[in-house]
Amino acid sequence: FEEKRTSDIVASHLEKLGLEVKRGLGRTGVVGILRGKQPGATIGLRADMDALPIHDQKDVAYRSTVDGKMHACGHDAHTSMLMGAAQFLSQVERPEKGNVVFVFQPAEEGGGGAQVMI
Repeated sequence: FEEKRTSDIVASHLEKLGLEVKRGLGRTGVVGILRGKQPGATIGLRADMDALPIHDQKDVAYRSTVDGKMHACGHDAHTSMLMGAAQFLSQVERPEKGNVVFVFQPAEEGGGGAQVMI
């Protein structure tokens, strides 16, 4: 539940895309809602966005800048891919019918983030 900066970045991105955005779900979770052109079914897409309590020791440009925190299992990629899906669906391929809910979950690594968001 330390994803304050990340959730602000995600929420701002979704707002710029014109999605309805709900912040602070499960403390730091974010949900974006893309409404289709007509009513219909709703689908949900989810990404985890937390980091692991690991010191990033590699010497590369994308190294973590937060001491003791590291995206060692792909959560940064998951978050980026879901942000990209929201951008594509809102700008290029908006659903004709139904809605898409983009769920950005905090505290996936044993922190119970899904439970508190539900």
